[in-house]
Amino acid sequence: MIAYIVRRLILALLTIWAISVVTFVIIQLPPGDFVDAYIVQLSASGSVVRFEEAQALRQLYGLDQPVWVQYGKWIIRVVQGDFGASMEWNRPVTEVIGDRLWMTIVISFAAIIITWGIALPIGIYSAVRQYSFADYIFTFVGFVGIAVPNFLLALIIMYFGFKLFDLNIGGLFSSDYQLAPWSWGKVWDLMKHLPLPAVILALAGTAQLIRIMRANLLDELRRPYVTTARARGLVEWRAVMKYPVRAALNPFASTIGYLLPFVVSGSIVISLVLSLPTVGPLLLRALLAQDMFLAGTIVLLLGILTVIGTFISDLILMWIDPRIRAGMHE
Repeated sequence: MIAYIVRRLILALLTIWAISVVTFVIIQLPPGDFVDAYIVQLSASGSVVRFEEAQALRQLYGLDQPVWVQYGKWIIRVVQGDFGASMEWNRPVTEVIGDRLWMTIVISFAAIIITWGIALPIGIYSAVRQYSFADYIFTFVGFVGIAVPNFLLALIIMYFGFKLFDLNIGGLFSSDYQLAPWSWGKVWDLMKHLPLPAVILALAGTAQLIRIMRANLLDELRRPYVTTARARGLVEWRAVMKYPVRAALNPFASTIGYLLPFVVSGSIVISLVLSLPTVGPLLLRALLAQDMFLAGTIVLLLGILTVIGTFISDLILMWIDPRIRAGMHE
């Protein structure tokens, strides 16, 4: 088991390195650079940037050097914990991301907990009570959850919240705590505002996982070993929960690999609609401004989240599936 975990860790590190290379190449693909975007922005406001000033800016940010030199300097600083300076904000990347990263992590894990907490029991119930009235209801709600975009749902909830209850649903903090330093009062205010955006982010993933769990469990319930267990008089809930549910969890658990980055990258529009201080809108702004270090750090973060999610999925699969553990000893 230890050898399996070590192999997975080594593979994860190699994957993160490959992601860093791909990330840096992708950022360099659009024509021009940050200085070009900065010049266009100043020109729109009536200012003029001379050629010497533009060259000085490129030397300042190392944009006049070959791509591999830029990557080498960037990755060395990343390994040391220095993600560079944001060109647009003129501040270190860690300061620009700051609380946004922690807010993103909090919302992401809250959405994942809600997704699993809703999808798992409903998927099991829909499979065990196939074609029941409740199964039809859950199926209909699942299809609606998949079809309706999350940002549209956010707009509908904001409209009815303001129209019916005169509430401003946007944001994660009330106006009193928006710029206030962290305290227990601010944490409690965050907890009061957190459920709504977490539920909105979780709905699309919840509907999809309900369908996955239902289909997997229906397939397992038709296996001969379940029929044998029932014929031997095993209690129904044990005949379902002991083996079929654990076997059906395999594809369910493997979705963690893409669920973590999806909650971050897929929340850009929702974060804009709900005015959430997360990393998503910051990534959009950095890409538009070609802010190399800021955009690269956030994209690298998404890749690392994918690797972490996949590693967690491997550990969960190893725990719930004895066939994987048996394969380690072969």
